[in-house]
Amino acid sequence: MIVYRCEDTLESVFTAIYQAYEEKRNHQDTYLSLTEEPILFAEDIPVKADEEKTRKVMGSLRQRFGWEDSERLCMALASEQEDKAQAVYRTVVQGLHCRCRPGHLFDNLADSYVHRAFALARGVSTEVGHQRQFLRFQELDSGVLFSRIGPKNDVLVFLMPHFVDRLPIENFVIYDEKRNLFGIHPAKRQWYLLQGQDTDRPRQLSYSETEAQYQELFRQFFHSISIEDRRNRKLQMGMLPLRFREYMVEFQ
Repeated sequence: MIVYRCEDTLESVFTAIYQAYEEKRNHQDTYLSLTEEPILFAEDIPVKADEEKTRKVMGSLRQRFGWEDSERLCMALASEQEDKAQAVYRTVVQGLHCRCRPGHLFDNLADSYVHRAFALARGVSTEVGHQRQFLRFQELDSGVLFSRIGPKNDVLVFLMPHFVDRLPIENFVIYDEKRNLFGIHPAKRQWYLLQGQDTDRPRQLSYSETEAQYQELFRQFFHSISIEDRRNRKLQMGMLPLRFREYMVEFQ
């Protein structure tokens, strides 16, 4: 068995997929791992992310499977689950082998790897939808809009285009505190991601003079529209999981 030891990044996994095809591996005996856990009688091959190979794999996926299914593969790799690399790899292998037409990569859910990749992508997509609804911006004294999130999955790259499209003339930052990752959008310019160091973690932020006033007004509005006799805590927790509330102004 051949084991490609990948880093927990899309670039590393796509590089491993490229190498597996370039080296003409037997896909049934090839495994992509994100951990250092040893596998008996297996040959370990460390994988270093390669930008050119990643670009070629991404181009091939979009050409063969279409934009929507290739994005689903990327979403699956944004999951926090350790088996995601192997699931995506074998889904790609199955799709190429069966010559799937664009939009039909995930039709064969009877295949365990295809089903797993589909489930991972769906979980990430659900969290992206939640973050779009529950994310809250706060205005700093510099005029920059700042938001702090702590998602289970690595969803920041999927969130940024949504808010760039809606706030094109604003300077804003979305900070993933779990991964110390910044999504930065300078007004009217291209957005980018920045991986922070431990010293870059925001600690005490200085908000604008009107921010506290607007926060209090929003809290009052949130509580004034509620109907005490119709409170349903169980339903509310189902629609709005507790893990989002520490980042929402109205619950602070």
